Amino acid sequence: MALKKEKARNRKKKIYSVISYSILILWVIITIIPLYWMLISSFRDTTVSVSFKPEWFPSEVTLATYVRFLTETDALRWLFNSIFVSSVLTITNVIFSSLAGYAFAKLRFPGRNTIFWLLLGTMMIPAQVTLIPVYIMIVNVFGLVDTYLAIMLPMFTVVGNIFLMKQYMSTLPTTLIQAARIDGCSEIGIFRKIILPISKPGVAVLAIFTFVSTWNEFFWPFLVTQSSSMRTIQVGLASFKFQDATDYGAMMAGSMLAALPMFILFFALQRYFLQGITIGAVKG
Repeated sequence: MALKKEKARNRKKKIYSVISYSILILWVIITIIPLYWMLISSFRDTTVSVSFKPEWFPSEVTLATYVRFLTETDALRWLFNSIFVSSVLTITNVIFSSLAGYAFAKLRFPGRNTIFWLLLGTMMIPAQVTLIPVYIMIVNVFGLVDTYLAIMLPMFTVVGNIFLMKQYMSTLPTTLIQAARIDGCSEIGIFRKIILPISKPGVAVLAIFTFVSTWNEFFWPFLVTQSSSMRTIQVGLASFKFQDATDYGAMMAGSMLAALPMFILFFALQRYFLQGITIGAVKG
């Protein structure tokens, strides 16, 4: 009897595994198909991409689409703008969010909890509510339209990143900080020599999330930029045309160039990314 029950349980587990893996495989296929289509479309002529009989395996491969995108648009400038803006905002978010996270997690000062909950409360406000006031302030009050500062200023640090670093640093051992204070180390010294080195996984996750979200940001750069030379790659992709017609081959080539840094970033830092998620899950 026990043997039959064991066989029934094993059969159910196998059925569950087959169903689960089938769903996952289907989801992977659905996710990969658009990326695959973008990839093959970037290496073939536009007429083939928009034909009524699309080719899933290109018979001819060409780099002309990449040449057109890079030479007949301000693509290099768009890529530079995206790299510059994303890099600067990643640095500022890592610095300010880490400092704020350390202060909220390990320091004791009057109103700490009140300030922290007020900051969290701002996350409940939809971005659409503050969009117009921020735009008026940036463009009309400060006159920063069509500048790097106009793109970056509202995103110098993000409350969600402060919350992430606060939660991560709350898991760090307080004994190390107390020992450093006894030895006469300043708070800045503690943060620089102790907290940051042991917070590399959390900082890496923060840097990845910030760079990716900033790189993919479209609406705000679209609002505050006017000239083609100040557009980011996402805004540029949405706006370029050739002779009043969209060149889908060149657009797919641009999309591949826009997506390439994301793949490089993830594969280069995936160890820290996965380590940060695992540590947060275990200690949090």
